[in-house]
Amino acid sequence: MNQKKLKELKKAAADIRLGILEEVHAASSGHPGGSLSIADILSYLYFSEMKVDPANPDWPDRDRLVLSKGHTAPALYAALAEKGFIPKEDLKGFRSIDSYLQGHPDMKHTPGCDMTTGSLGLGVSASCGMALSGKIRKKDYRVYAIVGDGESEEGQVWESAMFAAHYRLDNLCYILDLNGLQIDGPIAEVMNPTPHDKKFEGFGWNVVEADAHDFASLEKAFAAARKCKGKPTVIIAHSVKGKGVSFMENQVGWHGKAPNDDEYAAAVAEIKATM
Repeated sequence: MNQKKLKELKKAAADIRLGILEEVHAASSGHPGGSLSIADILSYLYFSEMKVDPANPDWPDRDRLVLSKGHTAPALYAALAEKGFIPKEDLKGFRSIDSYLQGHPDMKHTPGCDMTTGSLGLGVSASCGMALSGKIRKKDYRVYAIVGDGESEEGQVWESAMFAAHYRLDNLCYILDLNGLQIDGPIAEVMNPTPHDKKFEGFGWNVVEADAHDFASLEKAFAAARKCKGKPTVIIAHSVKGKGVSFMENQVGWHGKAPNDDEYAAAVAEIKATM
């Protein structure tokens, strides 16, 4: 990856983080922790990996992204705004009664949103259907689904894993956001879903590991996913909950809490200092 591309991805990730903070602060509610942990992943997907067209969001041959951990919608909306699907000024309306930016993704009203999600486990199942449809219709688009590590405690996630392997959906890629924390605490203490690598391998998946905050690592992981034939791929993305805001990092309390005015100002200043 050349330095120009790396600089572009870092800036997009920082702007996505600023968008996340703006949304949850304006709404006085939302989920900043898990949104911040996927900002770099979304930057890489939208600005390097996926084939999409903001001028034609329903383009039939586009790549698809399903945010299965739908409560981190602020990250998706910020990425869509950064890519040009929606106006950046609309982020301020997050969760307000007259806004189309609901607390969870809504494909009917949000340009660029490929699936309505929220109930954990449903998004990955929908992504399997999209991938199978592509296979049947001999389309070359790819389908990506971002899955939460807490979400991986849902049985439906593993049913979808069995389905995808059975139908050899090599056009499907899960990205597991492994930040180790869910709303009730560490995943290993709430309902331990690890080891993810062995479990996905047991279901017949190609397993790739990556640093969720290192673009070179992400580049290598997504290249490996595209190269794999005959089976779906899961990228186990090791991340930090609240990444980019020091007082939110690895703090479970920031799973679903909005910053107050002082916290918001401090968080924005910290991110802008890296730009």
